[in-house]
Amino acid sequence: MVTDKLKELDATRAKLASLEKSIADELNKELAALPGKYGFDSAKAFLAAVRAATAGRRGKAKPAKAGKAAKAGGRKRRTRAVITDETRAQVKKLVDAGKTGTEIAAALKISVPSVQNIKKALGLVKKR
Repeated sequence: MVTDKLKELDATRAKLASLEKSIADELNKELAALPGKYGFDSAKAFLAAVRAATAGRRGKAKPAKAGKAAKAGGRKRRTRAVITDETRAQVKKLVDAGKTGTEIAAALKISVPSVQNIKKALGLVKKR
């Protein structure tokens, strides 16, 4: 029983090796035919054209410049807020007036984490 399975395993390995060799042969034939398929006389001329098309870049080809909005997944990127002493004073005033962090952020056009950081720096956040 075990010897039959071992023989079957050897036969399967031989078949796999044969398939791998045939795939490698087909791949080599397809690669050798590429220059002629695209109208080049030799593989050397084909490679030179590919290098010229990629301008010597290595790795992943970079897409054409699409602007900051496209890089941010279709959203417009926010500009970095400059936090001044005046901004801190306004945050303190709004906190004293009972405004929430989200309301303060919207009023001052800064992010909620920035509001939280300012509140923490001013000592307006309760300790846990």
